[in-house]
Amino acid sequence: MREIHVDAIQETIARLCIEATHSLPSDVREGLRRAAQTEKGPLAKKVLADLIANFEIAERQMVPLCQDTGTAVVFVELGQEVHIVGGNLEEAINKGVSRGYGEGFLRASIVKNPLTTRDNTKDNTPAVVHYEIVPGDALHLTVLPKGAGCENMSRFANFLPRAGKDAIVEFVLRTVEEVGGNPCPPLVIGVGIGGTAEFAMALAKKAIFRGVGTHNTDEAVAALETEMLTKVNALGVGPQAIGGITTALAVNIITHPTHIASLPVGVNIQCHSARSKTAVL
Repeated sequence: MREIHVDAIQETIARLCIEATHSLPSDVREGLRRAAQTEKGPLAKKVLADLIANFEIAERQMVPLCQDTGTAVVFVELGQEVHIVGGNLEEAINKGVSRGYGEGFLRASIVKNPLTTRDNTKDNTPAVVHYEIVPGDALHLTVLPKGAGCENMSRFANFLPRAGKDAIVEFVLRTVEEVGGNPCPPLVIGVGIGGTAEFAMALAKKAIFRGVGTHNTDEAVAALETEMLTKVNALGVGPQAIGGITTALAVNIITHPTHIASLPVGVNIQCHSARSKTAVL
């Protein structure tokens, strides 16, 4: 049994919060650069050039990529041979978020009560934490600062199994058309298929940081990702909704076994600033 102290977790989460809000992952940066090369519309190419300049300035000057530094969504992969010592794991995560958002001078965007007073917690806590127990003696921590502009555009549908692939494709396309420029395209679109309603939505969120340019290991699902991306880009929404062939950089799908009578589908929309950082303890 390997021991990991909560102080190391708190320190790591604080660092990831700052890094994620200031520096885009390399796959997203390269996806934007490829899009700038292939985009045909002059105005769309200019928008993509501005987005590239923005992430270069953010990393060079250590300023946030976007003023909305998001809800701190944390994915935890906890090795079953790890023992957390020195305190509570989730408390350590939230202390790390509080420290990171404070030291990084990042905007606090979380309100304590969503229905009544909506008082700001002032340190962007509590985080939204997803846990997964995995084999091994390592702790994987991924911080995903999720802005409201794109998170508000997420959708869920529960189809009957006979609806099949075509209904899923139509649902994703309709979602992208309806949200238009609100989520700041070009997008990374996460799609979760299977499980239950809440699990499909969690899969969709996890899919958005799988990597631009990667594909599902299942060949049929990978082919569906390619089909969806082609059809999404054919909609002509374009970067920042000014028209063009770059509405999305990626459509990433994760599937899970589901009930014989269900076909749950979650769609999580991520803006062009697809921010995430991972560390392994």
